Amino acid sequence: MENAPYRQPQFIQLHHEDHAAVRAELIAGLLAPAATTSPKYLYDALGSRLFEAITELPEYYPTRTEAALFDEHKASIAAALPTQATLVDLGAGNCEKAARMFEALQPSRYVAVDISVDFLRGTLQRLQRQNPTMEMIGVGLDFSSTLTLPPEVGDGPRVLFYPGSSIGNFTPTEALAFLTQARLVCQGGGLLIGVDLVKPISILEPAYDDALGVTAAFNKNLLLYINRLIGSDFAVPDWTHRAFFNAEQSRIEMHLQAAHDVTVRWPDGQRDFVAGERIHTENSYKYQGADFDALLRQAGFQHTRVWQDAQGWFAVFWAQGD
Repeated sequence: MENAPYRQPQFIQLHHEDHAAVRAELIAGLLAPAATTSPKYLYDALGSRLFEAITELPEYYPTRTEAALFDEHKASIAAALPTQATLVDLGAGNCEKAARMFEALQPSRYVAVDISVDFLRGTLQRLQRQNPTMEMIGVGLDFSSTLTLPPEVGDGPRVLFYPGSSIGNFTPTEALAFLTQARLVCQGGGLLIGVDLVKPISILEPAYDDALGVTAAFNKNLLLYINRLIGSDFAVPDWTHRAFFNAEQSRIEMHLQAAHDVTVRWPDGQRDFVAGERIHTENSYKYQGADFDALLRQAGFQHTRVWQDAQGWFAVFWAQGD
């Protein structure tokens, strides 16, 4: 007897890469007085796999701390959220974090958002077989710039799910803009978000500069990706990984530092780096719980709840929309 047919996920690709714009952005960053690149360029195919490895490291506390928080407080989190809402998973990746919440949240529809639907196809098809009655949609969207969901996502309240403390990659000004957009699209639902909290430097810095050097490899892989994108000639041995906590800005900073004087060339351009000069590749802001709550309210959320681990290392916020 043949297996019964199951519902197929729907896939919508909204983001289309503008290679000329990407090249212009990267070159402008490299030529800036203090060279910089966007952290999104850390996540090519190899970078994404290296980051998955980072989450398994003993030094990298955020993933396991957040997972334990969700496991411990799953019932009370579910009780605070609207029932039968659309679950919108921002930066879904392998969808594992959201899938672990299906039983507790009982969403009517699951919308996985990532920059490319190609990242989502296999995972969503597998999840669809496991949850045959749930409508599933994959959306290819660069929500770091504009959070606008397609009409196929449907009406009714939405629970925007943004775990993993990725909000820390935004500056506070950018975070406020993102949170404001999130409030506007949640349609009476809200935002369930993971936030990394300020803690001792002895815990923070090793999480971004581990003993095995996996985070260093993750950071240096950016150079190889830039080479492919703009035709540059970065050589990995010319650069060292630097990560440290900037207390004044309340953020971890990741940099690539020139090990010696080096000239990097690309078609129609170049930059001379002196020994010790850096390329700023990522920020990860750390918040005090009260400060992030104030940011949510500044974005227009009226009601918030928070769950924290016993050590006060990490927080999960529920911010209810209008």
